[in-house]
Amino acid sequence: MAAPILLCDTKGMSNERWLQCRAHGPKGDIPYTVGGSDVAAIFGVSPWTTPLEHWMVKKGRIKNPPKPNPDQLQMGHLLEPIAAYWYEKKTGHTVIDDTNMYQHADFPFALADFDRRFIRADGEPGILECKSCSYHKASSWADGQIPLYYELQLRFYLAVADVNHGAFSAVWGNNPETDLALPTLERDKAKEDMIFERLEQWIWSLEHDVPPTMEGIAPKLALDSLAKIYGASQPALPTIEFPMKYEKYLRRMVALQGEIGEHEEEIKRLLKEVEAHSVRIAEVMKAHEHGVLETTTDKFLIDFVTKTSTRTDTTGLKKKYPLIYDEFRSSSTSRKMKVSVQPL
Repeated sequence: MAAPILLCDTKGMSNERWLQCRAHGPKGDIPYTVGGSDVAAIFGVSPWTTPLEHWMVKKGRIKNPPKPNPDQLQMGHLLEPIAAYWYEKKTGHTVIDDTNMYQHADFPFALADFDRRFIRADGEPGILECKSCSYHKASSWADGQIPLYYELQLRFYLAVADVNHGAFSAVWGNNPETDLALPTLERDKAKEDMIFERLEQWIWSLEHDVPPTMEGIAPKLALDSLAKIYGASQPALPTIEFPMKYEKYLRRMVALQGEIGEHEEEIKRLLKEVEAHSVRIAEVMKAHEHGVLETTTDKFLIDFVTKTSTRTDTTGLKKKYPLIYDEFRSSSTSRKMKVSVQPL
């Protein structure tokens, strides 16, 4: 291994220019690049996108979809200095800003810029990634755990930087004693070789126009991603004729749809029974919100609380103010798949 190639300093660079450098290098001479945030998507473990959607963006066939949580992303950037501060304070390591963009010495497609660098007490350098999350995601950092999508990112950075030590500073609250995780990562050449073998295959797929499949991707994420890629259905398009290899999937879908229908009827029956028993309880509760029944083995807690929700009377609005109704009316789209079978 050799030291990385310094491509440019990103300090003060506009986001548009940074994206250009990140996509094709500062000279625009790299056809396809991979950065740290790409690695999880390429491996199919990103919670936010799929390999196919990411591939289509890289090929310029679809636009990068707008982030659904821009304020949360901005908050993450604002919290980086805080995460770096507490890492330095807790570990005693010296944290250093580094605004440069680097290129891997042996893989020209691999570009990286780091949140921070650090120097350990023994003089060994390292890469620090600063993360933030909500409380309900904090468990993914418990007991030294590192989410896989972030581990892949940091291992990629260690390879580009040619350093052996990595660390995270992850924050999710305002108490550094309980709301902070500082897991570390040591360079692993075997894992690194595996990562870059996959990345070379990815670059090859872009160069030879061979898109990845949805194999192994979480179904909901895959369906959402396909909806982004192909958009709304088009009535004018011809009917697709499926090859026989899809018969087993279609038969199973028909069977599952039938089971769902049966369960829905059972659920309706059970709900009616619950309602019937609820009448007896409501007669006792009257206007009270809470009740209790203690037996020798159990304690039943009854809640019967009135909740008020407010919604717009769209029918009245449309009738009285039709122009205002039309101006503020919005529509949403969805595609639901249904399979039916007809005996021949």
